[in-house]
Amino acid sequence: MEGDSGDLVTTPAPRATWTDLLGDSDALAFQTPLWLDCICEVTGYRDASRLYVTEEGKTILLPVVSRSVSGGVVEEMSLPYGWGFGGLLAPGGINERDVELVIGDLLSRPPRRISVRPNPLGVSIWERAAGDRVQRVARRAHILALEGGAPAVWERRFRGEARTAVRKAERSAVVIDADTTGRLVPAFYELYRRSFQRWARGSGEHSLAARWRRRREEPLQKYRLIAERLGEGCRIWLASVGGRPAAAIIVLTQGENTSYWRGAMDERLAGPVRANYLLHWRAIEHAASSGCRYYHMGETGPAAAGLDQFKTRFGAEPHAYFEYRIGPPAD
Repeated sequence: MEGDSGDLVTTPAPRATWTDLLGDSDALAFQTPLWLDCICEVTGYRDASRLYVTEEGKTILLPVVSRSVSGGVVEEMSLPYGWGFGGLLAPGGINERDVELVIGDLLSRPPRRISVRPNPLGVSIWERAAGDRVQRVARRAHILALEGGAPAVWERRFRGEARTAVRKAERSAVVIDADTTGRLVPAFYELYRRSFQRWARGSGEHSLAARWRRRREEPLQKYRLIAERLGEGCRIWLASVGGRPAAAIIVLTQGENTSYWRGAMDERLAGPVRANYLLHWRAIEHAASSGCRYYHMGETGPAAAGLDQFKTRFGAEPHAYFEYRIGPPAD
């Protein structure tokens, strides 16, 4: 435990306190202790989460993982790229003082490389508090508000192209299955494996090298572990065409937030019948009926014009935000 002007810091954060905090915050599935455990088990990072207790008794938590990199530098990430958003949790949401306190703490520690990618919905608070003390990397994510429930989303937010695509998938007898037990992990992963080569073609990377790298970074056991640990919080949606798996997505739910995390498809089967549109629509319907306020559709890079268009057709709005970095740049 560390002390700083009356504020106490405990690391790693006690799990009981962390779990209690989830029920009184705007947490994403990525900010849960179960998710951090998965990161550590799959990647070899260590739990470096930090629990702050202010002089007023308020608790603030930063999910963080760490590892040693070249030159003896310690790298801390909230969270590693590809593992979703990190950032702060606090009862009733965060404020500027919370962010100022945590940034001040991170800046005061021994030399290390630190990266924080917070929930894009909190960008204004982070920007007012961060000032010029940290480096910034511009990023963008798409988020669909579910206010009014599924009917309102369909009528007011979906664009005509999305509604047309959903109807086409329904007419094409696309069959949708959903599961939270891990039963659909093999079907998802087979589609994901087939996608490696398609993505490699798009990036110009040699297909054999791309498949080897992807399999190393994205092993089947990773998805089995996440499905097992998150249980009801991890739902896999599978679209089949003519009895054959055509497309699948993984969505993660925590409290009032559902996050689309991974997707894969057999383009020859899924594309003509617009299977991905029906998959997301069913996931959005489920999230809205479960009381969720947001359907997070993840980051969208500046070169991904097609993905940007796909997400906006569902009514998801782009949110510009920043990744905040402290310390020396990566090699």
